Amino acid sequence: MKSQPAQSLSVKRAEVEFHKFASLGEPERVLRVYGEENERRRGLIVKHLDFIGSMTPFLEIGANAGHSSYMLANEFNADGFALDLSADALRYGAVLREAWSMSRAPVRIAGDALRLPFQDSSLRLVMAFQMLSQFMDIESVFLEVKRVLAPGGVFFFSEEPLRRLLSLRLYRCPYLEAMKPWERKLYEWGLLGYLVKDVIGAAQEEGFGIRQNHRLGLKQWQRLVERHFPEHRYEIFVPERGPGEALVKRLAVRLDPYRSVWRAARLLGGTFSAICRKPGTSVQPPYDSCRFERLLCCPDCRAALRRDSYDVLRCDCGYQAPLEEGVYNLLPTREKRELYPGAREDIVDFSVPGHERALGAGWHKLEGTYGNMYRWIEAYAWLRLKPAGCTRPRLRIRGFAPEAAFRRGEVSLEVRANGRSVCRKRLERTGLFVLEADLAPAQDYLIELLASPVWQAPPDDRRLTVNISMVRLIEAEPEK
Repeated sequence: MKSQPAQSLSVKRAEVEFHKFASLGEPERVLRVYGEENERRRGLIVKHLDFIGSMTPFLEIGANAGHSSYMLANEFNADGFALDLSADALRYGAVLREAWSMSRAPVRIAGDALRLPFQDSSLRLVMAFQMLSQFMDIESVFLEVKRVLAPGGVFFFSEEPLRRLLSLRLYRCPYLEAMKPWERKLYEWGLLGYLVKDVIGAAQEEGFGIRQNHRLGLKQWQRLVERHFPEHRYEIFVPERGPGEALVKRLAVRLDPYRSVWRAARLLGGTFSAICRKPGTSVQPPYDSCRFERLLCCPDCRAALRRDSYDVLRCDCGYQAPLEEGVYNLLPTREKRELYPGAREDIVDFSVPGHERALGAGWHKLEGTYGNMYRWIEAYAWLRLKPAGCTRPRLRIRGFAPEAAFRRGEVSLEVRANGRSVCRKRLERTGLFVLEADLAPAQDYLIELLASPVWQAPPDDRRLTVNISMVRLIEAEPEK
């Protein structure tokens, strides 16, 4: 039996799609959330600044839009890199920079945390926020971070979930905005955490295709850190959602011999942060931000990269990465080809101009902003796709079900391919949804969507059901 990969290609694809939507799809809300995250992270950095020391050059992995990297560059005068799988999310950093009036920016790189495009021992600080739990093998990320850290360098990760002991683990629960009324009430009372399997909100990300690893409790995180970083500091946050958790937390702290939150964290979960130092003393030369490419390496062959006068990063093996809207895409060639396919006949991405050529009847006008571009459909809509090299084609549809539809009754969506029903789904909650279905091989596909119920929002006279933001063909992964 083959072991499960640390992160499969299908999960990476889902993360790229999700970040494209979520990074700035709702600008006002997202800017507020990013600001709150930066406030928490700034506080930890200031608290442990004596341990962290010099931050240049830094790397943030799983940076999303890079908001915390911008904070480090502008508030701590540090130079470095923001890396994420999603080049689109990183591009939205330009919007953050304008909104927050920031003068300095990190170098933005689309890359894989499991194959960092950096030279050995090249970085002084590596940061990771809320991203390690997206890997089935978290230790593999630790090993890659150790490789790129210079001796004496610091790995700072934060806001990783702790597995709680006090839970019946009955089901996965969505985020607060998608909860049912009884779930909201239990959440407010601090009782919902005693029922759910893992982190609240995991249901939505799992449904999108993002697999998460919530198996590590406090002791497991501690063992993992101490195996790789003998010198470290910890920070633990235990939630108090209503009296149901506040009472247990107070009791656990009172019973702890050191009056710490460690016992409460084991019982109730929460989040874990660590500041870890790699053994040794750094002898790095001064960092020259104008020659940042000296720290990089080719993601295909690991050789050094050079940057030409056109701002293209090149390798002798033939690999190249131009600067595209402020971002270098340094993913390995195979991943880049699959995660960033460009305009193709097997993909209808509503954020890409020209997608309308594949659409038939039943689609309303294009709406949305940034990565959240979509079209509402009527009760029936259709489009055409043509395979581009898939040997085991699988259909993937991303959409959104509004609360207005649920007020009209049961929300359902049927998908037909070349006249044959391949998927019939009842949607249980408002919010993002993803449908996938295997298809029989064919030269092209007529994809039909049948949705219900139909609803209207006067004075708008359109007949609406759900909205769709992407329809594409992917290669089905082999069964394990």
